[in-house]
Amino acid sequence: MTDLSHLPPLRDVIRDHDLRAEKKLGQNFLLDLNLTDKIARAAGDLSGCTIFEIGPGPGGLTRSLLGSAAQKVIAVEYDPRAIKALEDLKEAAKGQLDILHADALETDLCSLAPPPRAIVANLPYNIATPLLVNWLRQIRNDHGNYRSMTLMFQKEVAQRITAALGDKAYGRLAVLAQWLCEVKLSFDVPASAFTPPPKVTSSIVHLRPRTLEGQEPAFETVENITAAAFGQRRKMIRSSLKNYIKYFDQIGLDETMRAENMSVQQFIDLAKLAEKD
Repeated sequence: MTDLSHLPPLRDVIRDHDLRAEKKLGQNFLLDLNLTDKIARAAGDLSGCTIFEIGPGPGGLTRSLLGSAAQKVIAVEYDPRAIKALEDLKEAAKGQLDILHADALETDLCSLAPPPRAIVANLPYNIATPLLVNWLRQIRNDHGNYRSMTLMFQKEVAQRITAALGDKAYGRLAVLAQWLCEVKLSFDVPASAFTPPPKVTSSIVHLRPRTLEGQEPAFETVENITAAAFGQRRKMIRSSLKNYIKYFDQIGLDETMRAENMSVQQFIDLAKLAEKD
C-alpha cells in the first residue's frame, strides 16, 4: 500500500494548478477521500488487478485506488491541466501509477495491460454511456477482459442500467448490461459531494461479467434489435420489430407486446434466431 499522507489536500492541488472544472469536459471533482475510499471498497477484490480510472482530475479517487490491493493503476486523462496536477501523485506512487494522456473513447484499455483488469471511475457525464457500451462490447468478445467495472453515472443513467423488466427505466442499456453482467446499484452520491456540485444526484453501479453459456449472438445484433425496439418503445413490437416478426412464435412473443415487456433473454433469443438466417 502506497503512503500518500504527505501529499497536499486536493483543494490545494486544484488551486495550485488552476484546475477549475470544465463543463465541456463533464468535470465534477470528488474531494472527500472518505467517499472515494467507499467507491474503491465497492469495487470489491482488486488484488493483483490493473485498475483503469477514467478522468481522474485532481486524483481523489486515484489516491483511494492506490491505497487498495491493486497491482497497478492506469489513469486515462484528456485534460492536460490534470496531467500536470497528477505529477506529484505519480511520483509518490513509486511505479504503481501510470498516467495516459488520451481520449478514453478512442482508447483500447485491454491493449494497455494483461488481465486481470478492472475499471473504477467517476465517469465524465457527457461520455459515460458510450464508454459503457464500448466496454460491454469488449466483454461480449471475452468475458475475461475485465474482472469488474465500478462506475459512477448520473442517477438517471444508473437506473436505466439496473432497471428490472417492466420498469419505466428498462430499455436498451438494461438489456445490454444485464445480458453480459451481473449489475448492482451500490449507492447514491449527492450533488453536494462534488466541486462544483452538478444539478443531479449520481450513483455507483457495480458490474461483474457473466460467464456466457453456449453460442451467444454478436453484440452488434443485440445492439441493432434493442435500438429498433426501444427507439419506438410506445409501439407494439409488431411495428417496432417488424423485421423480426417471423421469429416471434418460436420464442413465445405476442406481437401486441411492447419492448419494455420483453425480457433480456427474449431479446437474446431473438438475436440468435436472426443470426441463423
